Amino acid sequence: MRLLVTGGAGFIGSNFVHHVLDATAHSVVVLDKLTYAGNRASLAGLPADRFELVVGDITDAPLVDRLVGDADAVVHYAAESHNDNSLHDPRPFLDTNIIGTYTLIEAARRHGTRFHHISTDEVYGDLELDDPERFTEQTPYNPSSPYSSTKAGSDLLVRAWVRSFGLQATISNCSNNYGPYQHVEKFIPRQITNVLDGVRPKLYGQGLNVRDWIHASDHSRAVLTILERGVVGETYLIGADGEEDNKTVVELILDLLGQPTDAYDHVTDRAGHDLRYAIDSTKLRTELGWQPAYGDFRSGLAATIEWYRDNQEWWRPQKAATEARYQQQGQA
Repeated sequence: MRLLVTGGAGFIGSNFVHHVLDATAHSVVVLDKLTYAGNRASLAGLPADRFELVVGDITDAPLVDRLVGDADAVVHYAAESHNDNSLHDPRPFLDTNIIGTYTLIEAARRHGTRFHHISTDEVYGDLELDDPERFTEQTPYNPSSPYSSTKAGSDLLVRAWVRSFGLQATISNCSNNYGPYQHVEKFIPRQITNVLDGVRPKLYGQGLNVRDWIHASDHSRAVLTILERGVVGETYLIGADGEEDNKTVVELILDLLGQPTDAYDHVTDRAGHDLRYAIDSTKLRTELGWQPAYGDFRSGLAATIEWYRDNQEWWRPQKAATEARYQQQGQA
C-alpha cells in the first residue's frame, strides 16, 4: 500500500512510520507542518525509494486533496496534543484537531480512500483513583480540557462521516504513550532529560494521578493491525495494562538512573488535572489478535531511558526552550 501519514514527524507518528517501513513493503508519504513538535531528525535514515516528507498543513485543502488522492490509505496522527499548551492557548487545537480532521475526511470521502483516525483515551474524561472500572468502546465521552474536547470533536466528525457519507474509516483511542522521539515537554522525557542533566525532576501536585502507559512501538503495531484487519466503522481501544501513578513513574526513572528515589520537587498542579485513565483493550486483543510486546512497564521505561541517553543530539536542541516555557508558566 501507499500510505499517507499525517503528523508523521511527531512522536507517535514517526514511530509508526519507522515500524511500517521496517515491517512491511508499504511506502509512506508523511504530511507534517513541522511545528515545534515535529522533527525532521525523527525521520532520518528512512529508505528514499519508499519514503517522502511533504511539509504542509492538514488544513490546506488543495494539498490534502492531492495527497489523499494518491494514497491507498490515510493514517491521521496530526494533532495539537499537549494539555498544558491547550490551557495556555486553545485556538491551535481547534484549527488542527477540528478543521484539519474535517479537511482530511472530506478528501478521503471524495476519493474513497481508507481512513484511520488516531485518538486518545482522554476523550472519556477521567476515573476516580479507587474506581475498578476501565474505559471501553462504549464509555460516554466526557472531555475535560481544550485538547481532549477537540479530539472528541474530531472523533465525532469521523463517526458522522462514516454514517452519513460511507467514509471507510476506523478509529483508535490509545492510552498514554512513551518511547523514542517524544518531545521533552512531555512528562516522561522531561523527567529523564532533567535527571541526565543533573536537574531534579518535577512532579505536579502530589503525583497521585494515574496514567495507563503503552510503549509507542506497541501502539504502532496495534494501528497497523487495525488498518489491515479492522472493521470499517468500528472503534478500537489500545492499551497495555500499564497503570502507574506519576509519583511511581518519577521514582522509577530515578531508580533506573541510579539516583535516590526521593530526589524530585513538587510543583503547582495542572488546572483540571484528570485523576486516572485506564484502558480495556479486550476488543482489540480478542477480535484482531493484537498483544503488547512490552507487557512490563519497567522494561519499556528502561529501554526508553537508554534511547534518550544515547540520542542527546536529538533532544538537546529542544530542551532549553521547553524549560524556559515551563518557567514562564510557573511550572519549573
